[in-house]
Amino acid sequence: MARIQPTPGTDAADGRGEARGRRKAVRYAVPVAVAGVAAATIGIGSALASTGDPDLPKISAQDLIAKMAASDTQQMSGSVKITTDLGLPSLPSGLNLESGGGHGGKKGGTAASPESKLTELASGTHTLRVAVDGPDKQRVSLVERAAEYSVIRNGDDVWAYDSAGNTALHSKAPQRGPDGREAAGMPKDLSGASPQELAKKVVEAADGSTTLTVDGTAKVAGRDAYQLVLTPKQGESTVGAVRIAVDAKNGVPLKFTLAPKSGGKAVVDAAFTKVDFGKPGADTFSFTPPKGAKVTEGGDKAGKDGKANKDGKHAGRDQQGGLPGALGLPEAGGDGAAKVTGAGWASIAQFSAGKEAGGIVSGKDRSALKDAGKNGDAAGKLLDGLGSKVSGDFGSGRVFSTRIVNALMTDDGKVFVGAVSKDALVKAANAAK
Repeated sequence: MARIQPTPGTDAADGRGEARGRRKAVRYAVPVAVAGVAAATIGIGSALASTGDPDLPKISAQDLIAKMAASDTQQMSGSVKITTDLGLPSLPSGLNLESGGGHGGKKGGTAASPESKLTELASGTHTLRVAVDGPDKQRVSLVERAAEYSVIRNGDDVWAYDSAGNTALHSKAPQRGPDGREAAGMPKDLSGASPQELAKKVVEAADGSTTLTVDGTAKVAGRDAYQLVLTPKQGESTVGAVRIAVDAKNGVPLKFTLAPKSGGKAVVDAAFTKVDFGKPGADTFSFTPPKGAKVTEGGDKAGKDGKANKDGKHAGRDQQGGLPGALGLPEAGGDGAAKVTGAGWASIAQFSAGKEAGGIVSGKDRSALKDAGKNGDAAGKLLDGLGSKVSGDFGSGRVFSTRIVNALMTDDGKVFVGAVSKDALVKAANAAK
């Protein structure tokens, strides 16, 4: 209600100001009373009271996971809001990451590579539009203020298009193995940031090192959902909990939240703001490069290189290191040829970046940066300002930290990385010396 101001020049003693105040109060009170009656008449009060958590039948964590696994939803579309706060430091102004003709999204840039676009999701808040119609029709678009980046699959054709630079990349979808699964080799796209994919990776990797509970219910994008919570048992993990909102009707994950043990904002929060489980229109998956677009052909390399092994397994998928892969870390048998030690949430990936890289990071030998000129100086200053020096039986090195992932690089170029504490990394380096 608006505050009633006294009339200038009115003497409070004569009572006229008080009378005017009462008359104004009455004028405001009448419409408020009428609005209250109207609200009761049309049921607004009931609607407001029912906007809380839905009342759903009780379900165990095991049954909820089984419901997710049994979900056969093949068609859907909607919008996803994803916020990421890894706690990454800002780059110094003197460091220029562009080279040559620039990068996708700028005039004269290279093809619209999905891998390069994924890095934008590592910080800030973004909106994705998604659509799925079976295993061979998908579309994911990153919506920005003045541009849109899309990855579209329609049958055997995969397109990535960046409207900002009017660039497109065309490739063939990978072949399927005897088990019906796609072989490894398809370029990564933005779909990995959806609540479904994030939830799938973490739940599949969860084992005896995880406590599973159902913590009430929620409304997500207008849908009733159960809240599944995964809590690490291992004390060295930097993960506080993972919370997944699961659609009560069809078992589809609608929201994924990764909270750090240190507290504060979520590291990753991805949720549908709108969702429709009807069949998307066929034109959703149609794409023709606009006039004047620079098109790069990726060929069918993914399909050829991604063939199944003789035993029917798929390289890089059946040899995963569990939770490291689920959290985006190098996996055993993957491209980085990482060795994974530990188990569950305490898994640590180990690989070698080379002695040259170790010398650059430690500051002992940065001759490789000299040719980069000012860029090299800025990179050196950035490295000096990051992380903290550590030592142990392994020698010495530097630990680089985010809110969830820590990485130790030794002076001789060995790398130990995981969603674990710094002490756990030092212990792993000592054991591997």
